[in-house]
Amino acid sequence: MEKESTITVTTPLLPNLDDLNQMLKEIWASKWITNNGQFHQQFEKALCEYLKVPYVSVFTNGTLPLLIALQALGVKGEVITTPYSFVATTHSIWWNGLKPVFVDIDPSNCGIDPDRIEEAITPQTTAILPVHCYGKPCDNKRIQEIADKHGLKVIYDAAHAFGVEEDGKSILEWGDLSTLSFHATKVFNTVEGGALVIHDEQMKRHVDYLKNFGFESEVEVVAPGINGKMDEIRAAIGLLNLQHVDSAIEARHRIAVRYRQALRNVDGIDFFEDMPGVRHNYSYFPIFVHADKYGLTRDQLYFKLQKHNIYGRRYFYPLISTFGDYRQLPSAAPANLPNATRIADEVICLPMHHELTDSDIDRILDIIVD
Repeated sequence: MEKESTITVTTPLLPNLDDLNQMLKEIWASKWITNNGQFHQQFEKALCEYLKVPYVSVFTNGTLPLLIALQALGVKGEVITTPYSFVATTHSIWWNGLKPVFVDIDPSNCGIDPDRIEEAITPQTTAILPVHCYGKPCDNKRIQEIADKHGLKVIYDAAHAFGVEEDGKSILEWGDLSTLSFHATKVFNTVEGGALVIHDEQMKRHVDYLKNFGFESEVEVVAPGINGKMDEIRAAIGLLNLQHVDSAIEARHRIAVRYRQALRNVDGIDFFEDMPGVRHNYSYFPIFVHADKYGLTRDQLYFKLQKHNIYGRRYFYPLISTFGDYRQLPSAAPANLPNATRIADEVICLPMHHELTDSDIDRILDIIVD
């Protein structure tokens, strides 16, 4: 029997090679391949326009903006965050010598639960680091109200939220800073890359110092910075991918509609609907498997899909709070995180990308609905 073709959970958005080659010729001719070259500058400007934000600073990956954000805001002590995310979220806190404090998530959006934030605040708390999980906006207004009440900084991990808007306004406008990832698995990518979304010129200048060793001039260092600069080649890829990201998002939207239509009446399978007033980017399509109703556990369905060469992802499983030193933190106890613990055991992110065909979707749904 012929093996079925592989369906991956995602595939990268790639620019036209001829277009990229033309830009590479310009880079080769200039011999300026990093250090704030022309494409780097054009890319930051183009991102500001596309994302409807005042300032953007681009980085060589998506983890460095998290590290730099905490540095730039002078965060100390404890940072309240979510265990339901990629490990970079909490690693950035740890690498800054800070203490992560986990609170549970809201099942309606898998983001941090505002009702649990205030009870976790101590005299050592200085910041909140929420995640727009799957690109679904957090309860930003309530988070900001809590932060204002207690004098806390807010840094959003918006790695999933490229282009997401609420009531016509970018959700990246919330908080003190927001971080983006341009990793190859994201809706928009520069192969590797990331960005900080910044609200004022002074902070933009400070962040740019921090990502370039603190150099203000050839002979003056004004901050203990590191090297986080994006090179010209990745900036060129970003400029080209910006031209095609909207059509990729629309393709993802059509896939989400098909998934929902087919799964809406499947007992034991839940998923998210679109949120009113939100421009989604359809970065992921998570389903939540309830074994008592569906007849299979999440893992049984996950491996059943794999047997047919269909690769979803248990995203996010296991919880960050179960890893390494984090599991020793009092806030990491499963009893403190009942929603996150349950959802981590139920979730599968189905294949979701702009190149999925109708026959691919049919194959995936035939397995789940069978």
